[in-house]
Amino acid sequence: MNRAELIELIAEKAEVTKAAAERALNACFKAIASSLEKDEPVVLVNFGTFVVRESAAREGRNPQTGEKIKIRAAKRVGFKAGKALKEAVKNIKKEQEKD
Repeated sequence: MNRAELIELIAEKAEVTKAAAERALNACFKAIASSLEKDEPVVLVNFGTFVVRESAAREGRNPQTGEKIKIRAAKRVGFKAGKALKEAVKNIKKEQEKD
């Protein structure tokens, strides 16, 4: 599913226009980003948690030349799925195995 398809689905499920659904989705993304910028986790019960994770500096290799390179420490966004989301995915897998 891409962004346009998600907006269309939100509009359909919420019974709003596509423009309103897009504004709501954009506001949601901005709110999540704003919270993460402040290093605050975003906890969506039964869906999942967005957090800022720190990755340590490490040594890597240039895949084209094999040359050693230094990779700097960085902050990254992490997501941990909630129980209901995990169960939904698990049920999809079970349904596929039945077929």
